[in-house]
Amino acid sequence: LASADQMHCFFEEDAVDAEGRLVVSKERAVNKIGHALHDRDPVFGHFSRDPALAELAHDLGCEQPLLMQSMLIFKQPRIGGEVNWHQDASFLATEPQSVIGFWFALENATRDNGCLWAEPGGHRGPLRERYGRTADGLKMERLDDTPWPSPPHIRALEVPAGALVVFDGLLPHASAVNRSAQSRMAYTLHAVDARAVYSPLN
Repeated sequence: LASADQMHCFFEEDAVDAEGRLVVSKERAVNKIGHALHDRDPVFGHFSRDPALAELAHDLGCEQPLLMQSMLIFKQPRIGGEVNWHQDASFLATEPQSVIGFWFALENATRDNGCLWAEPGGHRGPLRERYGRTADGLKMERLDDTPWPSPPHIRALEVPAGALVVFDGLLPHASAVNRSAQSRMAYTLHAVDARAVYSPLN
């Protein structure tokens, strides 16, 4: 919550030992920086507000794109952690659903270094979970019993550095651990349509 409008570093789980000490160099320990690079850093702000991105969002039906979240994801060599199956609409709920994810590959993304995986056509399915505020803090609530996809119904999104992957907020996606010697850095943006109602539970 504290990082929502700031730039905070988050460590890889395997970067620290049981006593909380780093077991890798500091520059190799960071999992991601989030979640407001687009507001807090002028370089990321300029890139994130490129008119071409707004035009793309508009072409996809998001008539008034509003940037909500940005992350620099490192997927470090050897210790890059797994990202479980999820839908971005679970975290940035609007009515109607309007979240769009923009995923920029800053390095080659392959099966070896933890590329994205997605379920083709999965954006036509239901929202499975909802992550939101409760009286006790934050909670993931199961909304639908549809199982997460599994082989052979998933596809690896292997892309070269410089590629942009765009996906609907309902698209189930994930990424595996990175045990290779090559990092898989990416920059992600999430936008919603300002015409939609932004959930107070977000």
